Amino acid sequence: MKNVFIDGETGTTGLQVRERLLNHPHINIISIDPSKKRDESEKRRLMKDADVTVLCLPDEAAKESVVLAKEEGSRILDASSVHRVADGWSYGLPELDVTQREKIAKAQFVSNPGCYPTGVILLLKPLIEEGLLPANGDYAINAISGYSGGGNALIDRYEKEPNAPTYGVYGLNFAHKHLPELEKWSGLSKKPIFIPSVGNFRQGMLTFVPVELTDGMTASQLHAKLSETYSQETFISVNDYNVIDDAAAPFLTPHNIDNSNRVELSVFGSTDGKSCLLAAKFDNLGKGASGAAVQNLNIMLGFDETLAVEL
Repeated sequence: MKNVFIDGETGTTGLQVRERLLNHPHINIISIDPSKKRDESEKRRLMKDADVTVLCLPDEAAKESVVLAKEEGSRILDASSVHRVADGWSYGLPELDVTQREKIAKAQFVSNPGCYPTGVILLLKPLIEEGLLPANGDYAINAISGYSGGGNALIDRYEKEPNAPTYGVYGLNFAHKHLPELEKWSGLSKKPIFIPSVGNFRQGMLTFVPVELTDGMTASQLHAKLSETYSQETFISVNDYNVIDDAAAPFLTPHNIDNSNRVELSVFGSTDGKSCLLAAKFDNLGKGASGAAVQNLNIMLGFDETLAVEL
């Protein structure tokens, strides 16, 4: 058995990580007394006892806990956004490339990916790397998440207050905190426009990348590359070209994927061959947060990465 301390286990991500790990055959959860959750010496003790400490904290609190964990020599999996492009940290997206699992397995410090970037990176990175799409292209990325992505405050607004908005766009200062991560790990050399939004549903996410096809490139070629790239991946699937794999067809929806660690990628091309839409569908609390965290924990601790990743 391996010991895991979840620092911040009462937050949205922390609760879901804990719920998954309760079903894990090889992991024992060690918890802090709620009355001592801000007690530095108690945190140090638990970090010392843990094989991995998972940080499910707001960004500033995560920075403080990282200082303690480093002083105690603890291994860290950080679900906050503060270390996703930081030196000395491994990026926790195992499907990023063929070397990433080994990097995660050996790392002392692993940063869990952001929800929105997960879908975009999986779509863009292999296509840019292969030279099928330009790294310096003008990309406008759109996404919608279930309201659980906003944490407990937004959940309360939607579930306890009347007249919650059906749909809302945010990040309109064009400086969303996921942008540096999205740009770096997708292989982009130019900052994209990124427009996130929230819908009146608890879980689920869609990320969209519209692409203008030039120089003889076809949407079916992009689809073929994605299919090849992820053909051996357990959690990533590529739907048939120009097919909506959803019970709600003809609509592509963010639904019917709750509590899973799966990502469904789709490619749609126009009949005139000029336009294409790349899309990723997944659970913002699954592969977008807690499912990914447990997958990374499994890799860090040498377990089968599929153990307990889904509810």
